[in-house]
Amino acid sequence: MRCKELRAGLGCSQEQFANLIEMDRSYYASIEVGRCNVSLSNLKKIADGFQISIAELMRGVS
Repeated sequence: MRCKELRAGLGCSQEQFANLIEMDRSYYASIEVGRCNVSLSNLKKIADGFQISIAELMRGVS
């Protein structure tokens, strides 16, 4: 949910954001809904796409 909130704040679609971070859209979509475990390297890609740290990305996630 955190990724979805941040992405919505950027005003881009899942496909646009996935392309920005060079990730498959369906894989990114499964991350947003919590259907898969995410590797540290993919967390880094996502955080970099939002221009925040991994710690900031994980803020509020339980």
